[in-house]
Formats: sequence, structure tokens, C-alpha cells
Amino acid sequence: MGSSETFGVESGRGAEVVGWMNEQAGSGGGRLEARLYGRTVSTENFGDFEMFSWMGDAKAARRLLLRASKRFKVRVIEGGYKPRERTFRVGRHDYAMVRRGGRTVGHIEFAAPRIGGQWEVLAEERR
Repeated sequence: MGSSETFGVESGRGAEVVGWMNEQAGSGGGRLEARLYGRTVSTENFGDFEMFSWMGDAKAARRLLLRASKRFKVRVIEGGYKPRERTFRVGRHDYAMVRRGGRTVGHIEFAAPRIGGQWEVLAEERR
């Protein structure tokens, strides 16, 4: 996975967190570039999130997002997970974990049309 669009930060803190992630990736010599794309997703259990996309190393993106969650004390969506079983569907599906600090507080399933379209929350559960 070289990029993902199903990562998010609590609404209102997106620019601060994404800026910090880019700064940390640049100073650490990592290959990661994150940017907000002006999309907000609303969830019933976890609140609103500003979605961002990133390009580069998946391991670095997950590590930096977890560090940002701890540093800024915000909830984040860590996307890009796929189910173990192979299912064929008409649209695109992606699964994400909602984290706060080092803990997983829930899971979200995203869906989008096969061609174009925005990610929408299909299902969510608290842990």
C-alpha cells in the first residue's frame, strides 16, 4: 500500500496534525507526504473527522499517526485494512480503526463507488 485516503483526524485539528506529520517525516528522512483534501466524515459514535491522504511508506504513516494521536491527544482514523476473506462487491470497501493514544476505541467500514466518488461511513462499532 503506497497511499491511502481513509485516514483522518478529529475535526479542527487536521492542519496541525498533518503539518506535524510532514515535519517529522522530513526530519527523520522518511518517505511520507500527507495532505488534507477538504473532506469531513461524520460518525455517530466518534464525532467528526477531517480526512487526509498520504503517499509513501505505510509503516511510517501508521507509526506517525499513532505518535500524533498521543502527542495531540486526539482521536484518529487509521485506515487501509482489508478483511481476511475475499468478497467481491460492486463498490470499494475499506476498513479502519479509530484510535485514541495507544488504544483502539472502535472500527469503521467505509464504502465508495468503484469509479470516483467519496468515502462514506457504512458501519461503525465501539470497542
